[in-house]
Amino acid sequence: MTVTDLKNKLIAKITQTQNNQLLEEMYRLIVNEETGNSLYELSNEQNKAVEEAQMQFKNGQFLKSEQADKEIDEWLDKITRI
Repeated sequence: MTVTDLKNKLIAKITQTQNNQLLEEMYRLIVNEETGNSLYELSNEQNKAVEEAQMQFKNGQFLKSEQADKEIDEWLDKITRI
């Protein structure tokens, strides 16, 4: 697909959508690309979740990969037997 084809398809989809949130996100992505700004702005809720995860990590509240894999396998075993 050429750049022109892709632009035309995008324009058609943009014209059809009524999803304001989607349009705002698309606009933000294009503006960020034009300005070279690749930072993603997080919501307050997302920032709080990141901060909480960082604190949990600092406090050693995490699973090592092997332990997480084992717990996932055990959980999958349980749900497949139901």
